[in-house]
Parts: sequence; C-alpha cells; structure tokens
Amino acid sequence: MSDAPQASALTAIRARIAAAETAAGRPSGSVTLVAVSKTQAWDHIAPVLAADQRVFGENRVQEAMERWTPHREGLELHLIGPLQTNKVRDAVGFFDVIETLDREKLARVLADEIQCQGKAPRLYVQVNIGREPQKAGVSPAEADAFIALCRDLGLTIEGLMCIPPAEDDPAPHFAALRAIAARNGLDKLSMGMSEDFEIAIARGATSVRVGSAIFGARGAGGLGTTPPAGR
Repeated sequence: MSDAPQASALTAIRARIAAAETAAGRPSGSVTLVAVSKTQAWDHIAPVLAADQRVFGENRVQEAMERWTPHREGLELHLIGPLQTNKVRDAVGFFDVIETLDREKLARVLADEIQCQGKAPRLYVQVNIGREPQKAGVSPAEADAFIALCRDLGLTIEGLMCIPPAEDDPAPHFAALRAIAARNGLDKLSMGMSEDFEIAIARGATSVRVGSAIFGARGAGGLGTTPPAGR
C-alpha cells in the first residue's frame, strides 16, 4: 500500500463505508465506492489506482478519455457530469455507466446510439431532487413519466442519481429518491458524496461518489471545473 495521503484517505473512506453498511444492517460490500477523479492531477489519482480502486467517476467525456484510455483495462468508469448530445457516441463507447440521463432529447439520442453500437452502458436517471433551477435532472414530479418514456425507447434504466441541495439536511432528499426508485422497480441508488455518504448509505445508497475526501481539493493540476456531481 502506498504511503501517499490519497491512499491513506481511501483506506479511511472504505472503513467508514463498511461501518455505515454495518450500522444500516446491510451486507458488507453492498455499497460501491465511486472515486470521483474529475479535474484531479494524475499524481493524486495514481496512488488510489495502485490501492486497487477500480471504479472512478468523471464529469467530462473528453477529459476522461484522455486520462483513462491508457489505463482503461479492468476499470469501471462512470460519467457523472452533464452529457451533451454531441458527446453521446463517445460516451456510449467509453463509459460503463452513465448517471446523468435527464431529458427526452438525450434519451432518444442514447437509444439510437446504443442500437448503432450494440453496446449499452448502464443508465441512471438524474433526478433534481431539491428542485433547484441551477441543477440538471428531471423534477421528482416528472420522474415516473420520464422513466416510462426511457423504457418505451428501449433503454434499460438501472437506477437513479441525485445531488441534494448543499444547505439542506440530505436525509429527506435521499429518502425521496429511494421512494421514486421503489415505485418504479429500481434498486440502484447513486447518492451521497464526501460530506454525506454515510447518511446516504443509511437511506439505501448502492453507490456513493466521493472525491475531495480521497483526493483533496479539486483542480490542482486538473483540467477545469464543472458543476458538482460528486464531491
């Protein structure tokens, strides 16, 4: 194990996830850690990769392809940032999971591209659980209809993703996302970040997106910043 601070932080986060699983009465290993590597310098990422972390989250398609193509084998890569329709071809070809399906136009382009490539990344619908105008995602009131639309287009929806308002208690928002998932027959929930992942695990998260608590502050040597989908 590397003595880099990122490797030590990863060990601590893994221990906290395990403790949260136990506290919630959930099986060990039931929660996937998505290490949010967006905008991070490679010397911050390399110790985490060396510590056998294999699931990473990225915000930008092109940045992810530049960073991870030389290291792609054996990894699970999640797109957790907004997806523009002109990037769908690359995203479908490169990512294992797309967590930010949030509008009809994107759903239709994804359906066409998946059929064209014969490759289907796992898909999550992003729900704007706090109804914040500056954030992407379908509104909670429209989520059921949007999930049905995606299914009608032939898309297989694996789960839901959300980012609660930073100033709110996240627990009710996580519970609301879980309720939407339950009534739509979905059991995968991507929710919880560096500040609140233990609360998310208690409310049913199956994956948590942790960035700064592992890597430190974003942007040191990175390639820019985007709206947060994992902290």
